[in-house]
Amino acid sequence: MRLWEKSTQIVAPNQSIVRLFSLLKPSSLKGFMSLFLVGVSLSVAIASCSPNNSGGNSSAGAKSGDLELTLVSYAVTRAAYEKIVPEFTAKWKQEHNQNITFSQSYGGSGSQARAVIDGLEADVVALALALDTKKIEKAGLIQPGWEKEAPNNSILTKSVAALVTREGNPKGIKTWEDLAKDGVKVITANPKTSGGARWNFLGIWGSATKTGGDDAKAQEFTTKVYKNVPVLPRDAREASDAFFKQGQGDVLINYENEVILAAQNGQKLPYVVPDVNISIDNPIAIVDKNVDKHGTREVAEAFVKFLYTPEAQREFAKVGFRPVDPTVAKEVAKQFVPIKTLFTAQDLGGWDEIQQKFFDDGAIFDKIQAGS
Repeated sequence: MRLWEKSTQIVAPNQSIVRLFSLLKPSSLKGFMSLFLVGVSLSVAIASCSPNNSGGNSSAGAKSGDLELTLVSYAVTRAAYEKIVPEFTAKWKQEHNQNITFSQSYGGSGSQARAVIDGLEADVVALALALDTKKIEKAGLIQPGWEKEAPNNSILTKSVAALVTREGNPKGIKTWEDLAKDGVKVITANPKTSGGARWNFLGIWGSATKTGGDDAKAQEFTTKVYKNVPVLPRDAREASDAFFKQGQGDVLINYENEVILAAQNGQKLPYVVPDVNISIDNPIAIVDKNVDKHGTREVAEAFVKFLYTPEAQREFAKVGFRPVDPTVAKEVAKQFVPIKTLFTAQDLGGWDEIQQKFFDDGAIFDKIQAGS
């Protein structure tokens, strides 16, 4: 169980008061209790605003009244948004003479999706995989077709799978194929309960189908890999704890961006990036029902648009994400391992088909587990 933190409002430099306020309003009791129970790992609200200008500046572009925008995302994006949000609010203030404050909530992607469904009134959701966003859509909060509402099919950032090894890589792990070898113990979370582990599963499966194998070969190979998985933790955090704290396994399947961010925080990990890899695509969406309720659609749309600018994409790149902006991608190309064969969830049929084919009860993953 994780504790909710009180959130901090950061005020413009010439204001002297730092105000503490709760992320969740008292009326959001249902959403709060749901969040508390699912154990969202982190919630913090950061407000960035400029001083009020009440001196009669009433140009056509000026707005009246401050607005609050609620951004709900998954944990590892926090460092980037701490830089991006103040840039956006300053830009909006300059162009519209209106103060925008941001409440930001961070936690596991699946938990965040459930929180929004249960009452956390997000205006914008930036989650780890489209399947989580689709759950919010199915709950009636996001209109169908959201993928076409932002550039790049609403994919905001990207990463790939990385194989974290023990120091010196004693098992000589370099490719997906090495995970199926006798004597290799693989740590990955359960894809039935972890969104991140679904990417891991698809990376393993696609490494077979995208190199000439059919579904039968892919299932045979994937079964061999999961025979080498001694435990299936509930989520990515538990998988990391099993590998690092409990010393289980020879290799941990993780996101490249998380490994890069860990290195920036002083934890340099030995890892390899397979040259046949899954594009881990992270989407963004406006929560239509909430922005219409809050009167924040215009600001939310502008914020989403800003996230695709080179300025924002550079901040994502700094914390390990592969940018979707072509200019920034060229600028930072040398910091990433080149991928020879890159495939997407869409190449595997899209998330609706993926869920039915692999992760529903009685689907392929259950069959693999039965044969492991």
